[in-house]
Amino acid sequence: MTVWTRMPRPSRRWLACLALAAPSLLAAQQTPPSSQQAPPSSQQAPPSNPASRPRPETVTPQAYPAEQVDAGRRLFAAQCGFCHGRDTMGGENGPDLTRSTVVAEDVRGDTIAPIVRTGRTDKGMPAFALSDGDVAAIVAFVHDAKDAAGALTGGRRRVDAEDLTTGDANAGRQYFGRACARCHSATGDLAGVATRHEGLALLQRMLYPTAGRGGGPAPAPPKVTVTLPSGQTVIGSLVFRDEFTLTVKDASGWSRSWRTSAVTFTVDDPLQAHVDQLGKYTDEDMHDVLAYLRTLRD
Repeated sequence: MTVWTRMPRPSRRWLACLALAAPSLLAAQQTPPSSQQAPPSSQQAPPSNPASRPRPETVTPQAYPAEQVDAGRRLFAAQCGFCHGRDTMGGENGPDLTRSTVVAEDVRGDTIAPIVRTGRTDKGMPAFALSDGDVAAIVAFVHDAKDAAGALTGGRRRVDAEDLTTGDANAGRQYFGRACARCHSATGDLAGVATRHEGLALLQRMLYPTAGRGGGPAPAPPKVTVTLPSGQTVIGSLVFRDEFTLTVKDASGWSRSWRTSAVTFTVDDPLQAHVDQLGKYTDEDMHDVLAYLRTLRD
């Protein structure tokens, strides 16, 4: 059975930011007389700071074997650490998972696993094609990290610029030739990339080039070709996919959904090679390739 719904036009993030900023800008331009001034700052609520808010309590306390947590730590560092930090406590762009209500309410992966598998592309998180065992290990590590963070204070980590300058450009050039040159060219699409992006922004564009990271344009969404039992073919962009459901937006702007068991389909994701590479990079590899990309200035 096919479900038809009209997809609304997506809102742009800068409009949301402008909407949030508008009240303060207007207030600054329309300052009331002194008799109508707001009360002293001591009587106003302090600004909201994620690091100042208590971490949500874990709804269902859970324990995991040490070897599973260790396996999850390695997987998380390779697959997730570039956004969420190696300790899950947040990076420059990824949120602090120890303060996440999704994690607090999770019971052995029932809320975390679906997000890992389907991603949150609107927020820059790709879908990860991991085995059940790997996902379970990541879940174990995230819960263990949340428990450990309960005794800590402080908030989001920041990246020291010096940490991004430790790579070997020659080794990075060799790695690029083996792993990246099939899709990218130092004299083509990446010519002058180091003049457009620097430091962490360049690293993030290298690892997973989504919109908003370093100011680059959004990559094309995955293209899906669906073949119905009747033989009819539907081509559109991927909206949602999990083990049971597939939803695409066709050329007319309609969202169409099917049970994955009822159709055959192929997904052409231009970023899949980046996702696959995340599991292959070592820390040394990442820094070497970054060092090489930093030489591409003209």
